[in-house]
Amino acid sequence: MGPHLYYSTASCFLAAALAAGCRSDSAPTAPEPSGGVASVKGQIVVLGDSLAVSPSRAQSFPTILQARLDAAYPGWTIRNESVSGDTTAGGVRRLDSALSNETRILILELGANDGLRGVDIATVEKNLSAMIERAQARGIRVLLCGMETPPLNGWNYSVEFHRVFPRLAANHKVPLVPFLLAGVALNPEFNGDDEIHPNAAGARVIADTVWPFLEPLVRQAATTRLGDVTGAR
Repeated sequence: MGPHLYYSTASCFLAAALAAGCRSDSAPTAPEPSGGVASVKGQIVVLGDSLAVSPSRAQSFPTILQARLDAAYPGWTIRNESVSGDTTAGGVRRLDSALSNETRILILELGANDGLRGVDIATVEKNLSAMIERAQARGIRVLLCGMETPPLNGWNYSVEFHRVFPRLAANHKVPLVPFLLAGVALNPEFNGDDEIHPNAAGARVIADTVWPFLEPLVRQAATTRLGDVTGAR
């Protein structure tokens, strides 16, 4: 088994095992959206890594989400500020330049590379927490994307890594996509030749996963002035 397939297999197995064993940690299902079209326009920033620019920026899940916004919420735009290979530390450094005065929502998709490199769990959590807090201080709603990591650094590390995301979502009261690669990891139909990054079909599945959590935030932001979300607590 090659390292990429091993990563996908372990991640998928870990996600399934933890979903069964740690249900109290999981985020609630995204709320059902109500009818009507948002009248207030805004900008959504995706701060992520290679998973958000694969298989290309033109075919990535943020681009697919943009098409859905164009149809359902004309005037809302996504700016993809993702960088291949980025880590949570890189996200902390890039956050302020990635956000603008028009940003209403931040999709935070970082952590996969930290997990593969075995970055200290406390450091990963501290970095993600700092980004959430800084965005909320600017009145920006945050959608946190959960990730899993294979047991390359031991099973205890993988389990503690998993727990970071629901804990942050609960502490900061932000919605959580439980596992960004749900339905994609391990499935060759949805991955490129490296068996780890999504292909065009996989990017569409990721967009399907993210959309039910993103749409309620768009609806909420449409009725709230920028700056009124002071930590969303």
